Amino acid sequence: MGVVAASALVYPVLVSAVMLVLAQLQPARGWAVGLWSVVGVLSSVGVVAAVRWGAARRVLSLWLLLGLAPPVLFELWLVWPRLAA
Repeated sequence: MGVVAASALVYPVLVSAVMLVLAQLQPARGWAVGLWSVVGVLSSVGVVAAVRWGAARRVLSLWLLLGLAPPVLFELWLVWPRLAA
């Protein structure tokens, strides 16, 4: 559950990073830089809290661990040419 919560909080971190860059490019938007900085920090703290909470709990079901196998294998398949070279 912690992994799901952490992955859900990654999107606000990315959005705040992009919006922070765009706010810095506009000269008269100091308040926007502060706002998106606060949103990014709060989202990052939420990701860390969710990962710590999830790491403290034991996985009770083998099916949950088996559900991680297809994404891991797909990522390995994508990265394998770089690893083999």
